[in-house]
Amino acid sequence: MSKPGFTRADPDARRLSLMEATARVLARDGASGASVRAIALEAGISPGLVTHHFGGVDALIAATYAHVGEQVSAALDMAVRRAGNDPRARLMAYVTASFAPEIADRGLLATWTAFWGLVIARGEIAELHDAQYARYRDELEALLAGCGLRPTARRRATIAIAALVDGLWLELCLSPGVLDAEEARAIAETQIAALLAA
Repeated sequence: MSKPGFTRADPDARRLSLMEATARVLARDGASGASVRAIALEAGISPGLVTHHFGGVDALIAATYAHVGEQVSAALDMAVRRAGNDPRARLMAYVTASFAPEIADRGLLATWTAFWGLVIARGEIAELHDAQYARYRDELEALLAGCGLRPTARRRATIAIAALVDGLWLELCLSPGVLDAEEARAIAETQIAALLAA
């Protein structure tokens, strides 16, 4: 008996499968290659199911952007929970979680690069980006407040740390032979210590 080309799945599982397939297609082919057909083929489903579950490729890409952002946020939040109650340990855990292998990953970088291109071109992606970045800044500011940084210094420190983390993360993903996670952590710790001492 031949195996059916497509299988039934729970709607939530199917939506997740489609978002994961979309992330892989974006990483491999960029935003211009993220068609309904390419995503359906990657997910092993019929193209009609993309429309059924998301209404179209634009909504699926937006949902994927939100999903990937939530996964990264969950990893950062988990690192803070594991760090215990010491405010500096919690701050450093939040910052350096971005250097863990599951986040400092070339596939994730390729997916984010495709999303960043869409931030400029598509308003709904720009709104998602702004919301995700605001959440990241809010959590970072709260951690800095816990370390005793005065309110007038927190906004700039937050932006500086976010830029530092982004730069180190990019170097880790693009040039792992030049920079490793331990060195990235050490650089971040030195810079953050200086910010807190200022």
